[in-house]
Amino acid sequence: MRQVFIKSGSVIVDQVPAPLLDKDSVLVEVAYSLISTGTELSGVEQSGKSLVKRAFEQPEKIQKVVDHLRSQGIHKTIAKVREKAEEARPTGYSCSGIVLQVGAGVTDIRPGDRVACAGAGLANHAEMVLAPRNLVVTVPEGCDLRDAASVTLGSIAIQGVRRTAPQLGEIVAVIGLGLLGQLTVQLLKAAGCQVVGFDLDPQRVQLAQQLGMQYGFVAGQTYINNQIRHLTGDHGVDSAIITAASNSDAIVQQAMEITRKKGRVVVVGAVGLGLKRSPFYEKELDFLISCSYGPGRYDKRYEEQGVDYPYAYVRWTENRNMQEYLRLIAAAQVNVKAIIQREYTIDEAPQAYEALRTDVEKPLGVLLSYELASGNSDAKLATMTPLRSFKRSDKIQVALVGGGNFARAVHLPNLKKLSDRYYLRAVVSGRGSNAKITADLFEADYATTNYDDVLADETVDMVLICTRHNLHAPMAIKAARAGKAIFLEKPMALNQAELEDLTAVLYETQVPFIVGFNRRFSYAAQRARAILEGRRSPLVILYRVNAGYLPADHWTQIEEGGGRIIGEACHMFDLFQYLIGPARVKDVTSMAIGARVEHILPSDNLSATLRYDDGSVATLIYTALGASDLPKEYVEIYADGKVLVIDDYRSLRVYGTSVEGWESRTQDKGHLAELRAFGESLRDSGEIPISLESMHSVTYVSLVVHNGANNE
Repeated sequence: MRQVFIKSGSVIVDQVPAPLLDKDSVLVEVAYSLISTGTELSGVEQSGKSLVKRAFEQPEKIQKVVDHLRSQGIHKTIAKVREKAEEARPTGYSCSGIVLQVGAGVTDIRPGDRVACAGAGLANHAEMVLAPRNLVVTVPEGCDLRDAASVTLGSIAIQGVRRTAPQLGEIVAVIGLGLLGQLTVQLLKAAGCQVVGFDLDPQRVQLAQQLGMQYGFVAGQTYINNQIRHLTGDHGVDSAIITAASNSDAIVQQAMEITRKKGRVVVVGAVGLGLKRSPFYEKELDFLISCSYGPGRYDKRYEEQGVDYPYAYVRWTENRNMQEYLRLIAAAQVNVKAIIQREYTIDEAPQAYEALRTDVEKPLGVLLSYELASGNSDAKLATMTPLRSFKRSDKIQVALVGGGNFARAVHLPNLKKLSDRYYLRAVVSGRGSNAKITADLFEADYATTNYDDVLADETVDMVLICTRHNLHAPMAIKAARAGKAIFLEKPMALNQAELEDLTAVLYETQVPFIVGFNRRFSYAAQRARAILEGRRSPLVILYRVNAGYLPADHWTQIEEGGGRIIGEACHMFDLFQYLIGPARVKDVTSMAIGARVEHILPSDNLSATLRYDDGSVATLIYTALGASDLPKEYVEIYADGKVLVIDDYRSLRVYGTSVEGWESRTQDKGHLAELRAFGESLRDSGEIPISLESMHSVTYVSLVVHNGANNE
């Protein structure tokens, strides 16, 4: 399918894999999408700026670069920054079309329904979009799909008006008469308000008056404060809604000056917020921010998992705002046709953005149209996009599954470093745009949204699974049955049933398999084990993890992630096993904190002690209560009068012997060595670097500790 992207200051149309239906989403063939002139043009402009200029404009991001420099070094940091700067990004967040498929969890929308969709990264400028249920509304009779494509902008305008809480007969000022301002004027008129508006463009002022605004003024051509005094008998407007976009603080200041005592100022647009005490204080004004489409916005449980808010307690959610906006169009109380002034096909998207950027008389609303009735839906639904011709070699052909931040920052660069043994055949990602962008960046042969595509590809030797944790075991089982070698990022499984099912399939199929327990492959760990070789006493190990706080609704903490003990502490349990050797875990004891506040999770703050049958004892202290400036991981190992200290995988200090330690300016957590070792075992048909028994045992221990923490 075709999709619009922003890249290096330009707009391009590219072919990407179609999204694949999931349980709680709706697959829509797009008829129209609306270009948000302010937000999207700003994105195009930003993407064309130099790295230095962006750094000066966004100084808050400089610290992130500095932190990356400290941990990864200058070469990796420069490569990462350049990659981000040159990366194509999808754009658009408001569209309409016809439903093709619905997930099993969606019961109130059917194929063939006319719908409108919202959401950045979801309702993109693309021939197909996959939107979660709560960001989709059906289009009522009397509202055509062309008008319905403005649903996102309409719900933003509605939420701004709701935050204003207008009363019948009040005088409300609208500052900025662009797309949002024109819709806001009409909504206020429908609410029974008198509307006064300002804009720098005389034509926008004139259009707003045609749409029901009683009083309009061209900013810069009249003294606004005097006009408001005359209109309101020197009282000031009851409320002011700011729909303009500007970095200037003057807009907010003027809004406060023209608003009456104890009135309301509502910010909808992106403006400077340098507030002065006067007249804010003297008038005792209510200063309010309107959050996008309404209640539910930025709440993953609402938007992605379909958890609705109770109607009686949250009357107007973002979905219900979208519904109401389309109802108002159908009732002829909002005129969208007057403000949508141009239409282009998707292939003409670059010309559309160029017109918005350069035309003297810039169009207010611009639509992209799609070949909805062309009968080519099957072509649009293709889940695979070829990028380059395949040349078979003796290298290991890899399909990356899950093109998220970790895979792109760690595994894909390492595959490139190991290009003498690995070849990136394909990239699989749930979003076609991400699959295509990632495949392009790392020179894969094709991109796909369908995991079955790579399992059916006889040229694929190995899958590297980097998806959300809840998909790990099921995907690994499918890959094993397809006869593929498997590199599975941790964890191996999220529960006992998954663990046993996967282990049974691996024993049955005998496919090469490894879990991404990378710490054991770090130079510090390898050196420590060599120093401990031939030890006479059991080991005593203390591993402290200053994990950092994550909120309870972060994906790692919920069903997708399984919790941080299963998802991360498994690394520490594996390092214990690696250092101690063939001994088996004899018993496990753990103790979590008694949380007194809701946001502190016991499973994030615990100690776990493992006793092994050779007498060794290993203790993990895992906490999210620490300070961010303390290095994350610290290990002390005691044996035979020696002490070894691994400090955040940047150094190994050795006490009690003349053996030298190790130190590095950058971290080495073993990711590259791990991938190299697995590749060598595959190429030489040698022994897998970690035994299946060991991986099973480590995962079992993490499940025991996690369950113990949550059941206390």
